[in-house]
Amino acid sequence: MTRPPRRDVHGVLLLDKPLGLSSNSALQVVKGIFRARKAGHGGSLDPLATGLLPCLLGEATKISGQLLEARKNYRFVAQLGVTTSTGDREGAVLEERTVPLLSQDDVESVLKRFRGCISQLPPMYSALKLNGQPLYKLARQGVSVERQARMVTIHQLTLVGCDGDRLEAEVCCSKGTYVRTLAEDIGSALGCGAHLISLRRFGVTPYDAARMVTLEQLRELAQDLTALDDLLLPVDSALYEWPAVQLSSDAAYFFCCGNPVRTSADSINGAVRVYADSSRFLGIGDVIDGGMVVPRRVLNL
Repeated sequence: MTRPPRRDVHGVLLLDKPLGLSSNSALQVVKGIFRARKAGHGGSLDPLATGLLPCLLGEATKISGQLLEARKNYRFVAQLGVTTSTGDREGAVLEERTVPLLSQDDVESVLKRFRGCISQLPPMYSALKLNGQPLYKLARQGVSVERQARMVTIHQLTLVGCDGDRLEAEVCCSKGTYVRTLAEDIGSALGCGAHLISLRRFGVTPYDAARMVTLEQLRELAQDLTALDDLLLPVDSALYEWPAVQLSSDAAYFFCCGNPVRTSADSINGAVRVYADSSRFLGIGDVIDGGMVVPRRVLNL
């Protein structure tokens, strides 16, 4: 059977990643359904996690770095009293302890320790690399290596409920935060240990779950490319909080050739969205020296 020809399609799809599928596997399904030549994603989810996975098609792949740096929102459930080798329900049980009788005040007093800027030790079962080798591959071989703790920011941490040995919470966190490790550390602070049993992402700034679609919905539309394309958000939607700069036709030409150009944006400094013809998105630039825009990432839309 001949594979349908690939096409140039540009935009952001907010996928509700299903349980059990890696982010890359889910992305490849999306890429195939859209028949896209190029695709990437804006921050991976573990196979055991579900929820918002921004899939970037075509020129949208050039703004993946901005989404990787973005705040993320999750809801998670931790089982108290049991620690595992992976920090989640896939790992071997390492220790079982009695869960103390916890009031809401007890839990809140612990959670407040994890709000703000905190130190976190990355888990062995992670995609971090040592000499080019992912740590999770070493962990599967029974190898444990020294890792450096790093600072992450917990912008919000809200208790949803704590019933017996189950604790449910929502967290808004910075890039690089491991929710598995957060759950483990909360369990340790409660005096009984814990591991993650459920994780769902419902926000990647500036996106939320309202416009997510499932793989099943995409498969139903697989023969209707127009309907599929209607699900895509504009490439510049990931940058809507950034200041915008408009260029004249001549300046837009030189900007797209990689040259700094002068604009009237003398009150702006730093990263900007760059447009021509009022609405045509050209890419990302940096304003310096009182209105000079230096191209950072030029898009070919």
